[in-house]
Amino acid sequence: MIGIDVGGANLKLVDGNRVTIQYCPLWEDAPLTDLLHAFRSAHPDPDAAVVMSGELADCFGTKLEGVRFIVESVQEAYPDAIFYGIDGTFHRGPVAQLAAANWLASADLLRMRYPRAVLLDIGSTTTDIIPLPEFSRLLGLTDLGRLQQGFLLYTGLLRTSLATQIQTVKVKGDETPTCAELFAIAADAHLVLGHITPRTYTCDPPDRGEKNVGAALRRLARVVCADLDEIGPDGAIEIARQFWEAQRDRIRAAADRVVRECGADSVVVAGIGSSLFARELGGRDLARELGAVSDALPAFAVKEVALREAGS
Repeated sequence: MIGIDVGGANLKLVDGNRVTIQYCPLWEDAPLTDLLHAFRSAHPDPDAAVVMSGELADCFGTKLEGVRFIVESVQEAYPDAIFYGIDGTFHRGPVAQLAAANWLASADLLRMRYPRAVLLDIGSTTTDIIPLPEFSRLLGLTDLGRLQQGFLLYTGLLRTSLATQIQTVKVKGDETPTCAELFAIAADAHLVLGHITPRTYTCDPPDRGEKNVGAALRRLARVVCADLDEIGPDGAIEIARQFWEAQRDRIRAAADRVVRECGADSVVVAGIGSSLFARELGGRDLARELGAVSDALPAFAVKEVALREAGS
């Protein structure tokens, strides 16, 4: 059996311990079905367990419309696929419970292994903060509910716009408002700070330009309506540093609150930001224990949960 996680920006597939992560922006009419057929050709296992969050992409009029599109796309390549929902059960057709259930699949798997932990899953776009000791009360929780309870933050390692996280920055000692344009994203900040490499910069830059430090510095300068020669590389790096500190502190505060409220005794960290945030927040890096599948945890988890239930 393979595991599939269809996000709005990325398609993640796990076959055994092999992980494929393909940038697949659904809002740009990415060829989801073609990608799935290509994967089926390379990995002919007919059984697939699936989770999704891509139904929220604004190319769909409603989330249920997005669910139907994703289910039908998957079924073209995997006719017998099963889909995990926020009710904690598997379905074979498009139902509302399938919307944004990928985080719950991760919780369903890890609640047995880390029953006293909070799971922090940091991806390209969002951060999930999941109190594993309270799994039963997580059932049925939508993304709206998770936002309201502080279990979902719209900040990630790559795609987050800097201006959504920091309203002002200090430039040459002067407090300067940031401009609410998509000039630079988290990937630019993390690239110049050495947290990621150009290879890890898997999404499109805002200007569709190059994915190197020089290009990232130019984009960062735009956050304060400047050219790089106005504030210099040091000024752009300082903008990146201030963004990173604000992002880190926001995630830390949210995680600390959930830990206190659910009585957890530890934090386990997954996702593409696992090593960085485990080090900064004092958490347990699941990449050390799970390997590459930590970067595609929901895809791995839904496969394992399906196998567990098939054997029960």
